[in-house]
Amino acid sequence: MEYYLKTPLYKDDITDLKCGDVVYLSGTILTARDEAHARILEFNKKGKKLPFSLDGAIIYHCGPLVKQIGDEWEVVAAGPTTSARMISMTPSLLDLYDVHVLIGKGGMEGLSSSFKDRCIYLAYTGGCAALAVRNIKKVQAFHWPDLGMAEGVWELEVEYFGPLIVGMDAKGNDLFSAIKEKAKRLL
Repeated sequence: MEYYLKTPLYKDDITDLKCGDVVYLSGTILTARDEAHARILEFNKKGKKLPFSLDGAIIYHCGPLVKQIGDEWEVVAAGPTTSARMISMTPSLLDLYDVHVLIGKGGMEGLSSSFKDRCIYLAYTGGCAALAVRNIKKVQAFHWPDLGMAEGVWELEVEYFGPLIVGMDAKGNDLFSAIKEKAKRLL
């Protein structure tokens, strides 16, 4: 199936999606990599308010290449980064915040039980950094610039961002694990 979804997204918006479904997103997405995840959890631990909302947020594992033109930002490349680096922080993030969609590449092995009934993982093909840019309409904000361009949090306005493939659904299914198991049987 193919779905066109508008952010923010909550549990009811994602629970019917199945592994293999194709998704296009419109609205706001946030980029976050290792350092941003660590800072989000640190802010929570210290009781500090985040400078952006994670209520119904979509987190894109991405370190975009962005150039500044006057007071505006222009995204030059925005391909997915390997999500495995965020595996250890993701269960806590999902426990603490109302995040129900993660986007990245490579899957998040071992997290199907953490995703069950509350989150999906959308896979974006690696190597498509320039392709992703055409669906990013505007940089709304840049948070935590002290972390650097790749590690700071970019708030992006997107339109028909994708195609994204449901790689892990909210029913505990994991397309990446299924493919690995099938490959093992073929060897």
